[in-house]
Amino acid sequence: MLSIISFTRDAFLWCMSLVYLMAFASIYHQAPGLYGNDGILPIRNKFFQLQGMDTPEEAFYKNPTILWLVYRIGLNFQTGFDFVCLLGVLCSFICMVSKVLRDSFMFAALWLLYYSIYKAGQTFMWFQWDILLLEAGFLTIIVAPINILKWKDPKPRQHDAITMWLVKWLLFRLMFASGVVKLTSQCPTWWGLTALDWHYESQCIPTPLAWYMHHLPQWFNALSTAAVYVIEIVLPFLFFSPIRNLRIFSALMQIKLMTLIFLTGNYNFFNILTVVLTISLLDDKFFSKEQHKKTKIVKNELTRILSLCVSSVVYIAILYASIYYFDVKINSTNFSIKSRINFTEATFFKWLKGIMPFTIHLAVVSLISEIVAALYRCIIHEKSLVAKMWSTIQCVLISAVAIYMFTISLVPHTAVENTARNNLWPVVSEWHQKTDYLQITNSYGLFRRMTGVGGRPEIIIEGSNHEFKDWKVNMMIERSFVLKTLSLLFLTFCKNDAVI
Repeated sequence: MLSIISFTRDAFLWCMSLVYLMAFASIYHQAPGLYGNDGILPIRNKFFQLQGMDTPEEAFYKNPTILWLVYRIGLNFQTGFDFVCLLGVLCSFICMVSKVLRDSFMFAALWLLYYSIYKAGQTFMWFQWDILLLEAGFLTIIVAPINILKWKDPKPRQHDAITMWLVKWLLFRLMFASGVVKLTSQCPTWWGLTALDWHYESQCIPTPLAWYMHHLPQWFNALSTAAVYVIEIVLPFLFFSPIRNLRIFSALMQIKLMTLIFLTGNYNFFNILTVVLTISLLDDKFFSKEQHKKTKIVKNELTRILSLCVSSVVYIAILYASIYYFDVKINSTNFSIKSRINFTEATFFKWLKGIMPFTIHLAVVSLISEIVAALYRCIIHEKSLVAKMWSTIQCVLISAVAIYMFTISLVPHTAVENTARNNLWPVVSEWHQKTDYLQITNSYGLFRRMTGVGGRPEIIIEGSNHEFKDWKVNMMIERSFVLKTLSLLFLTFCKNDAVI
């Protein structure tokens, strides 16, 4: 049983190392312009008012970041920020190339380094992919082995399935909330299935492929928007399916969505990190790394046929529900497919109120089943009595950590529906509040409202070449941004824009 996800777990840890490397390298490259002494938000200004603290402990309590440590050893805050980024790059690279060092201690160091940057980064670190990396990175500390014997490769453990379940639960919360908030926001473009008519051109950094996607037929974009709802709201429930091919199917659909977003827009490491989270839905057989037993295994044909039948029913049900609730109709005259949302806002909010408790109950049953299965493996598959006891103790401790992490995550999970959140026990909110500053459980909601509808505002910066003459009298020259795709100087409405 250990071989089922041993390679999968190692693949997840390696990929998280890669994401950390990308994150640290990206912010290091941008740090001078963002946080330098002449940057947009100089980091020294943020820490200036705290420099008078009597002890480093007081300063750390006010703003927990290891930048205080590098400041105390003689580096200024800008240099210290660069040092933390480079240290993060180094640790990430070490985790990528060394399996024995890819353990809880190294990932704890990576998390602390990125958390320090997050606390110092101000506005430019307040994106959802930053808090997603902090939560996923904290879970990685739990998933990774505690490899004290650095000269030996860490062995797989019976409770690995429990720790990987926490990653699966994070992925479910991320995708389900991202789909739900598009409708709870009551944004007209999401309800009218016209969001993609604006998304490709109004997103922050579109790619060349986004131009071609933007010029696809409107009916195709509407159908694609409906598909996004199915992938983000419906398919995540398959994450907890006991049938393997349903989990694989849901994982591949999430990967497909993230790949399309990656190809049409630049969202830093967000898409790659989300794909990494989908590894929790896979197993060693998917990577062709499953270790086959030497003894002959007689397959249960009845179980295989039953799984195939259930999967077929699920696929047909999802297809039928998608066609019905999005009123999909084929127009043979112009070879197009029409679609629209075939339910009201009141119906959706009523459904959401009922489905939120179900998501919690489903997760509880799934987590308990993983814990029971892990305890069973500890007793049955371990050979000696000492190994059984030691494996069981580890499993019990990890189970307690998993239950705690799941419990405090219910607060951000129920943020999309007030009734579900109000029904939580008060102690759950208290536990979450105590750890909230660490960003280890967060609420998500990607693309909640479509921006840039009707056009995206632009700022024109103009200046005069004559320093001591009246700038209003002299001809103003537009200062173009590097890589700006279109000069607004030639647009007729530029005369009404503000001049800075």
